[in-house]
Amino acid sequence: MIRIGASAGVGAVSPPGGAMSCDAEHLAGEDPRARARALAETFDAVLAQGTARRAPRPVVSASWARSLAAHVDPERRTPPVVHAADELDDLRAAHPMNAVMPLLRSALVGIADDAMHLVLVTDAAGHVLWRDGDRQLLGQADRVGLFPGTDWSEAAIGTNAMGTALAVGAPVQIHSAEHLVRTYHSWTCVAAPVHDPDTGAIIGVLDVSGPLHAVNPALAQLVAATARLAEDQLRVRLAIADERRRLRHVLPLSRSGAETAFVTPSGRVLAAEPTDRWPAHVELGDGDRVALPDGREAHVDRFEDGCLLRTAVHRTRSAPRPVEHVLSLRCTGTGTPTVTVDDRAIPLPLRLAELLLTLTRHPDGLTGEQLAQLLYGDRGNQTTVRGEIRRLRTLVGADLLQTRPYRLVAQVGTDVDTAGRALAVRHVRAALSACRGPVLPRSEAPEIRQLSDELTAGLRRAVLATDDPELLYTFSTHPLGEHDGAVHDRLAELLSPADPRSAAVAVRRARLLSD
Repeated sequence: MIRIGASAGVGAVSPPGGAMSCDAEHLAGEDPRARARALAETFDAVLAQGTARRAPRPVVSASWARSLAAHVDPERRTPPVVHAADELDDLRAAHPMNAVMPLLRSALVGIADDAMHLVLVTDAAGHVLWRDGDRQLLGQADRVGLFPGTDWSEAAIGTNAMGTALAVGAPVQIHSAEHLVRTYHSWTCVAAPVHDPDTGAIIGVLDVSGPLHAVNPALAQLVAATARLAEDQLRVRLAIADERRRLRHVLPLSRSGAETAFVTPSGRVLAAEPTDRWPAHVELGDGDRVALPDGREAHVDRFEDGCLLRTAVHRTRSAPRPVEHVLSLRCTGTGTPTVTVDDRAIPLPLRLAELLLTLTRHPDGLTGEQLAQLLYGDRGNQTTVRGEIRRLRTLVGADLLQTRPYRLVAQVGTDVDTAGRALAVRHVRAALSACRGPVLPRSEAPEIRQLSDELTAGLRRAVLATDDPELLYTFSTHPLGEHDGAVHDRLAELLSPADPRSAAVAVRRARLLSD
């Protein structure tokens, strides 16, 4: 038996040796309704400061203590409404999670529909902004306050998966009478926080909630994995934004001759000259001067997408001007290759995409003879190259493509480069997200084929080296890994039989073995 003393408080349960702990692993095999009855007995005993045969899980006990300290009434019916319906569209549009909602819906809403669950997404304060899922549950959810505009923080409605995940900064499953408010004892919910890849701060919570009889032990893993996927997509978007900033600002740093750095609005240093004279992060403040950790002072020039810092000894120099032209090439996957020049998207035929990609790999320029050899091998000739160069200059602008030698005069970025840089620092998920498939898969150019083979081999090697089932599953559905038997073999070894993805992996693996 476990005695909870009147002066001990909710969070001060001290079970004697051999007492049963109400942890998730112990209860995973129990009947949900039997588990709910046991939790209700614990709930009543703990709140009455009486005797309980089973202690609440530590995460639950700590949450109850926080919630009661915030004066949450266990008999309270529903959470407060903090946003009117006509405010929600603007709040959603401004929130960073808006960018990953298509991913979250594709990953979870279909499963939630089939399993009689709801998918909810909150902001960092615990305010629900999005809700999707089983239509039969919507009316029931409305009656208990599970709808957009409500506050599900612990301080507002007590222990619940959304609020508790925010409080502890980790995935949480709250079942039945683990909720502090009795209204939700007929519900079970799983939530995981989503972090800002720039600052590391929590920007929201992903939650799946449903009635007790629909509880699924695989949901906890699925929600946590989907939250990580959302963070990966946000990280890729940040990498793309960083690359655009670098393209606009970094080249002038190397030409300035000053001790100069370009930092993001959050103070993260993207580029610096010289690199060993700058920290990884700078506290910017609001003024036009900033103190560096080593005692130096830097002048701050503010741009819309970040700040340019120059050490005080060089403050008489004019701030470097952003380069005039930015060129970004997307050339992986089966879609039409596209080059974006100063925010103008231009689809490219294969020959011109091959030519442009090759030029991006040789920033110092190439002669017509060199280009012909790289693109067409021994059968190439300079006359063909000159004709393709004229066509490319017409599309992207003659001022961006110089001759003698042929070279690009712009800040250049490609999805191949983005994936390669991510691989170099072992950001495998970011590399995989940047690469949509083989490099120009219809190309027979020697330079392109070698580049594509190297990128494919690097991604495959990096994925297999992680032994991460989430990453392996993503790669198994990626154009570079969907026909890879070794990837499917390793994934089949790592996935639990209870994982809802294991059946699909087994089918694909069997098909590969039969081919």
